Amino acid sequence: MKGRPKFTAEQRKRLATLAAMPDDQIDTSDIPERTEYNGPVYIGLVPGPGKKTSVTIRLDEDMVKWFRKQGKGWQTKMNWVLRLYFASHRKTGVKVGRP
Repeated sequence: MKGRPKFTAEQRKRLATLAAMPDDQIDTSDIPERTEYNGPVYIGLVPGPGKKTSVTIRLDEDMVKWFRKQGKGWQTKMNWVLRLYFASHRKTGVKVGRP
């Protein structure tokens, strides 16, 4: 996926309304239940602004090895994992400390 998807003004308005709603008030009854696992599904994630910053970071060796085994794009996949974590914690305001 390259860049952000193009949303209409109406779609942006609906997304803003949903973002402001508590999760338990969002009607998901029209979404079919997944009964089989066919790989990862990225729900509700919009790619970042596209600008990347090079950083030096110390990670556990087993994590780096596992992501590298994923092949080309392993760093992008690692970024998506961080983005998923960010998306699941940003509204709660939870400050995550050392495990």
